[in-house]
Amino acid sequence: MALKIRFAKPAGPRPWASLLLRVGLLAVAAVAALVLVVGGYYYVKYHHIVDTRLRQPLFANTAKIFATPREVRPGQKLTVHLLANELREAGYTTDGASQASPLGTFSEGVQAITVRPGPQSFHAPDAATIHISNGVVDAISDEHGQALASYELEPLLITGLSEDANRTKRRLVTYDELPQNLVQAVVAIEDRRFFDHGGVDYVRLLGALRNDLTPGHRFVEGGSTLTMQLSRGFFLTPERRLKRKLIEIVITFQLEHRFTKKQIFEMYANEINLGQRGSFSIDGFGEASQAYFGKDVRQLNLAECALLAGIIQSPNRLNPFRHADRAADRRNLVLDSMVETGAITKDQAERAKAEPLHLSMASVDASEAPYFVDLVHEQLTQKLGDRDFNREGLRIYTTLDPDLQREATAAVESTIHVVDEQVDKLHARSKTDAPVVYPQVALVALNPHTGQVLALVGGRNYGNSQLNHAVAKRPTGSIFKPFVYATAFAASIEGTMLAGQDKLFSQVTMLNDEQATYDVGGQEYTPRNDHGEYHDQVTAREALQKSLNNATIGLASMVGFDRVAALARESGIKAARGTPSVAIGSYDATPLDMAGAYTVFANNGLHFDPWMLASVRSASGDVISDYTPTSKQVLDPRAAFLTTNMMQNVINSGTGYEVRRRGFTAPAAGKTGSSHDAWFAGFTSNLLCVVWVGNDDYTDVKIEGAHAAAPIWAEFMKKAVLLPQYSDTHDFSPPDGVEFVSLDRATNLLSDDACPESYNAAFLDGTAPTDTCDHPPDHRNVFQKILGLGGSKPAN
Repeated sequence: MALKIRFAKPAGPRPWASLLLRVGLLAVAAVAALVLVVGGYYYVKYHHIVDTRLRQPLFANTAKIFATPREVRPGQKLTVHLLANELREAGYTTDGASQASPLGTFSEGVQAITVRPGPQSFHAPDAATIHISNGVVDAISDEHGQALASYELEPLLITGLSEDANRTKRRLVTYDELPQNLVQAVVAIEDRRFFDHGGVDYVRLLGALRNDLTPGHRFVEGGSTLTMQLSRGFFLTPERRLKRKLIEIVITFQLEHRFTKKQIFEMYANEINLGQRGSFSIDGFGEASQAYFGKDVRQLNLAECALLAGIIQSPNRLNPFRHADRAADRRNLVLDSMVETGAITKDQAERAKAEPLHLSMASVDASEAPYFVDLVHEQLTQKLGDRDFNREGLRIYTTLDPDLQREATAAVESTIHVVDEQVDKLHARSKTDAPVVYPQVALVALNPHTGQVLALVGGRNYGNSQLNHAVAKRPTGSIFKPFVYATAFAASIEGTMLAGQDKLFSQVTMLNDEQATYDVGGQEYTPRNDHGEYHDQVTAREALQKSLNNATIGLASMVGFDRVAALARESGIKAARGTPSVAIGSYDATPLDMAGAYTVFANNGLHFDPWMLASVRSASGDVISDYTPTSKQVLDPRAAFLTTNMMQNVINSGTGYEVRRRGFTAPAAGKTGSSHDAWFAGFTSNLLCVVWVGNDDYTDVKIEGAHAAAPIWAEFMKKAVLLPQYSDTHDFSPPDGVEFVSLDRATNLLSDDACPESYNAAFLDGTAPTDTCDHPPDHRNVFQKILGLGGSKPAN
């Protein structure tokens, strides 16, 4: 019997399963369609946004602020190496470089360096060779071998103008200017497959997700590629939403489609934020290199490149100035990552890890002169209007001396504690619960013969306060008094005797220092001397030496208050008016005004308005506008010198002696000032400086100028005269019509061998005393004089 096998028919599809399949397929199709529609919408929308953004320059050309040119003279202490470094810093390239700098080139030998300015140089294209022997400039010659008395180098870049209201600083760099160590460091720690992926690294995204889910995993990489970070920085807000992430990816694809990897990295290198310095944001590796290391990005070594790459993750948390240990740990992690990628060897990494951070310790105030730059910006706006200086990439040449600016900032930072300690003592004695308020400070240094502002500090710390006290109007106090004495000397030169005098005014004219009362518009004005001390009759020399108020106001009344105020206004103290209080500095002026006013004394009666802006040029070096100083002869050179001679006595024997006590020894003239504020104004033969200390709320600082402002002035000037360009100080040279005589200190008559103590003083020809002191001769021998034995024999 045959076996029959019967196969069962397969069961037909269940109705519900078929329905689910169809619904699922429809859902997938709908989602795909939605993704295509939404994706297409955003792609088209952001394609337009990206197009619009890319039609403009990705980075506006930053206007650049340059210092005054360094003048090289025979006799200066310099080396070929130092000059070569300065030329490189200025943007020059060596002869024979693959691409010559449009600023200029140079060639260096063992004992000479030849400088060749280029078409974009600040100077005319006149080459020169500087010969150096044993560390000293021996000679300077032009390209024809003719000797030159001096030669100016290319001005150094100080900083760029802040780009916007957010106070951003940026120095643009090209990809080729970036050290390969920096490129490899960034790629190793931020995006290892940057040069291989198409903008989104899916492997890295999955790895980042795995790391987030793995307990205790040491974070190395995030999920965003460099291109994604760039798209976020250029086109998107920092909000964290899924929608923004999707848009970021859309823009990333567009950037990758439009640009090469090198172009993308260059944009990233200029865009990335790398922290904060003072009140400015540091954007881009070019700016960060200067901010953290004080050098051009091309000069960074391996350890420095790794540090900058490490900062990217969290610029504030890893700021090396505030968190050096964190920054060093992160740098070392970057170096390990570079070993893993094969960019460097293990030995190279270990050597770099062993290096200290080598941070530039110069503050923003010292290296970038922010108060000075703010004033330059204001002057640019006044002179050129509201044009976009940054977008035009203007090159702005100023009067600033970077060496002097560093010393000015250092003097303030290292000496302000002298003021603060006195404030603490005063506060402790006051037994008040009010918080201690420490005063502000300003320092202005000028070239007295040109009016150039060489250095300017406008406050204790620019990061804490951008209020520029160098241009804040304050009562000038006793630093005004020399203008009273200068006015009296001017009257003598004219042959005019002062009221109540029978001789022309001189240093030994007797003045009344008793307290007096004056009628001012129907109201009584009774000035006081400091400490309530009054004298009977004193010489004009002693009155200025001791800064006596009543004697000085009495002199001003004799010469005429209106005449004193007129000289002050011509010297730049515009608020001065002809009242008794003008003589003791009751009217306001800024520290910058007072520095300009003192050029009258330091420059033979010629007043210069302080100036900071020398030239504005286009990005290619074409002159847009050159600026020349404004000057006016407001005082006879003889009156200026005679007043200066009296101010020398103030420093050597009077209220200004504090600067001598603190070790400043160069020939100088100056004057202390104390009102509600503390001042010191003084000058040498080639440098003028004014220091102000005071409270923002106009309350009395209660410290004399000799103890608040003079210590800062002395610290600055001690360092300044050691710089080559200010080291050739000399005594002040008298003009024709002035004579020096030796006077007896006790009688202020001509001294002779019998006078026990004498001093030299300057007089207008024909006004010096003619009588000789009448001291009996001293017949004691040397040993008796030393031991104080014996007495003088009576005269026959």
